[in-house]
Amino acid sequence: MIVALLVPNFLMGVGVSALAIMFLSLASGLYRPLPDLPKFFWRYPMAYISFTSWAAQGQYKNDMLGLEFDPFVQGEPKIQGKQILQKYFGVRVNYSKWWDLAALLFLLLCHKLVFLSILKYKERLVLLLRRFCAKRTLKDLALRPSFRKEKYGSSRRNQPLHPLSAQEGLASPLS
Repeated sequence: MIVALLVPNFLMGVGVSALAIMFLSLASGLYRPLPDLPKFFWRYPMAYISFTSWAAQGQYKNDMLGLEFDPFVQGEPKIQGKQILQKYFGVRVNYSKWWDLAALLFLLLCHKLVFLSILKYKERLVLLLRRFCAKRTLKDLALRPSFRKEKYGSSRRNQPLHPLSAQEGLASPLS
C-alpha cells in the first residue's frame, strides 16, 4: 500500500512492490541461512525489517523445537530440533516464537503508521514540491536571454506605430 501511494500508476506499482518484496524475502533466511548473509546490508538492516524473516523464524521454532530426529548413522544419539535450527538454519533460539510474533505485529503497526503519515501528508508535500519546482524554473528562465523582459522589445510586433509619412528611403511604400 505504501508503494501504491508513492508511484504514479498501477504497472509501476506492481513492479516496484514486487522488487521490494523480493529484497525483503532475500534477507529472510529462506534461501540462505542468516549467518551466511553479508552483515553490512543484508543481515543487519534488511533481516530486521523483513516481515518474512520474522515469520520464517517463528514457523521454524514452532515446527522444530521439542522434536527429536533419528541420526544419520545408526548408534549415534538422536538430533534435537534445537540443534538443527542453530546449526543448519542459523536461527537463534534465545527467545521464543512469541517474540517473533510480537516483532511481526510491531512491523505491521510501523507499516500502518508510515502508510497513514504518507497518506496524510502526501498532498501537502506534493504541493510544496510543485511550488519549489515552479520557483526554480522561473529563476532559471529569468537567466536565459530569450526570456528576459526588456523595457523595449526587439521584435517588430512590439515596435511603436509610425504614420506612413514618417517613412523615408527606398523601402518606403510612397516612393
